[in-house]
Amino acid sequence: MNNDQESEGIVLTEEQKRRRRERSIAIALALGVLVILFFAVTLVKGPAVLQRPI
Repeated sequence: MNNDQESEGIVLTEEQKRRRRERSIAIALALGVLVILFFAVTLVKGPAVLQRPI
């Protein structure tokens, strides 16, 4: 292996780049929905979130 091949690494096609971007956006949206859901549940439960049952 010469230096040219090592420095190039893996070259993705445009289709692969597009799919990677779509996947990243989908993961980000799912994470955002989870954050909003946890935040909403915390607001609905109010201070009771901090009280543990005995």
